[in-house]
Amino acid sequence: MDFNVKRLAADAGTFLSRAVQFTEEKLGQAEKTELDAHLEKLLVRAESTKHWTERIMKQTEVLLQPNPNVRLEEFVYEKLEKKAPTRMNNHELLGQSMIDSGNEFGPGTAYGNALVKCGETQKQIGGAEREFIQSAAINFLTPFRNFLEGDFKTILKERKLLQVKRLDLDAAKTRLKKARMADARAVAEQELRMTQSEFDRQAEITRLLLEGVSSTHAHHLRCLNDFVEAQTTYYAQCYQYMVDLQKQLGSFPSSFSNNNQSSVSGAASISVPTVAMSASLPSVSAGHGSSTASGGFSELRSSNGSRKARVLYDYDAASSSELSLLADEVITVSSVPGMDSDWLMGERGTQKGKVPITYLELLN
Repeated sequence: MDFNVKRLAADAGTFLSRAVQFTEEKLGQAEKTELDAHLEKLLVRAESTKHWTERIMKQTEVLLQPNPNVRLEEFVYEKLEKKAPTRMNNHELLGQSMIDSGNEFGPGTAYGNALVKCGETQKQIGGAEREFIQSAAINFLTPFRNFLEGDFKTILKERKLLQVKRLDLDAAKTRLKKARMADARAVAEQELRMTQSEFDRQAEITRLLLEGVSSTHAHHLRCLNDFVEAQTTYYAQCYQYMVDLQKQLGSFPSSFSNNNQSSVSGAASISVPTVAMSASLPSVSAGHGSSTASGGFSELRSSNGSRKARVLYDYDAASSSELSLLADEVITVSSVPGMDSDWLMGERGTQKGKVPITYLELLN
């Protein structure tokens, strides 16, 4: 019982210490430990990824189901983990109405027969639309939703924990400054070392999670490719169905045809195209700029000195010996004897690793 009371008292004291530190920071009465610039940039990129992923998801859902009431109903069924009732889409409803009216007028008449054929084509288009929506939901929307509800929630959790560790660290620094007695200073110094270690560990965990956003972008690129392929297939099917329908209607007596209709008898059948997406890195433009850059790197390698360099593109380290890069950040680079001519040693704070020179622009 006494142990629980002491534990509650300790937790209350820690919470109060964080609250005091946070309040004094807001009032400008206490110093605040700033995060590493690279980590801050990763946090901004993660927030941007979350924001635009939500926007793309919302607009895709509107495209696939324009009716807001139906979207709301599907959302409720999804939350209840129940299957939404199957309903005919607009093309299928139109198709069924045409078929019913054609049968009523008589499928043996020109008008009745044309209505039936149009209705059957509309239902085919409705089926193609259903397949497209299902493919887009599985291969495009689901991965986006998994990122928001899975990976990004984990990032938020670890980022909040990093904020807590940062408050603990700064509170420990404040207590050390206020300590006057030798015993009190010794205790405060020990507490500061412990909180610094916990903060550094949490910062590293958060950084690793945030760097994983690059993998998320690569995955979402593949999902985008799948979405475009599904959309291409859907539109190609719809076009083919309508070309076939025009051919059938063209065989009807001329008195029932549109005099202004263009002939489609010679129309060739369409095959579903495939979309091939390849990602390539931008190349440095040839000319004076590239020769200057090349000369700068050669001069750096021969001098064995170090230079500041701006990163041109994001780069994900392929091994522990390499350094991940973010576009537009500035790092220090130097040459190491025996290293491949396409690489330099890069440094960012306490982080160090190999970096490819094609991703860099030397600064004066």
